Amino acid sequence: MNPDSLKLAGRVAVITGASRGIGRAVALRLAELGAPVVINYVRDEAAANEVVGLARQHGVEAIAIRADVSKLGGARELVAQTLAHFQRLDLLICNAGIWEGDAVEHMSEEVWDRTLEINLKGTWTVCREAIPQMKTQHFGRIVIVSSTAGQRGEAHYSNYAASKGGQISFTKALSTELGPFGITVNAVAPGWVDTELSGEPLGDPDNRRAIENGIPVGRVASADDIALPIVFLCSEWARHITGEVLNVNGGSVLCG
Repeated sequence: MNPDSLKLAGRVAVITGASRGIGRAVALRLAELGAPVVINYVRDEAAANEVVGLARQHGVEAIAIRADVSKLGGARELVAQTLAHFQRLDLLICNAGIWEGDAVEHMSEEVWDRTLEINLKGTWTVCREAIPQMKTQHFGRIVIVSSTAGQRGEAHYSNYAASKGGQISFTKALSTELGPFGITVNAVAPGWVDTELSGEPLGDPDNRRAIENGIPVGRVASADDIALPIVFLCSEWARHITGEVLNVNGGSVLCG
């Protein structure tokens, strides 16, 4: 395989929620293939700077930008700083998200609103701000990190499932809207992933064993297991794929 055939070298990538987990893994894989990366974060500056340092070891430019994409102003600042530094924006990975829940009758309005604002609204805000530049370039790749919860629901996480299902519908709507402008829009739908987000349930050995028993391949995904398909969707190899939801769950949820 010739990495140059992926045509990722020089493509400027913005990854939201990139200081840890899936976002971090995506940033490092893209940097490895020659893409300059923007590491978006909200709180953990040290972790974001660590990812910047690791990305630069691959010989690409990398910067960290603090911005709360659950607010339109934060997304606007993220894109503005990216364009000021790189003068273009080619790849957008909408990864920022939280996983909080409760039984529906006990769920607070605060938890419901925070989940929808970060997971769903935060996807809309960065797309809204990045798309005009992509239209000008007549090129763009948008990948939205959804979840199996958005396909089948998830008990006690109705807010999360609603936000992730919304991302899937948003993906399909944008793909038809933006196709004429040379922009593809796809989603990945991970199942269980061994990241900080799911650290509590996976940290219990018995619970983890039960989770793994429900996954046909027999293990929980690593962050890199999700990052690699995302990179594929950003690449030239996926140039005719848009509006797709790529399931990356070890066979635990089978959706047509």
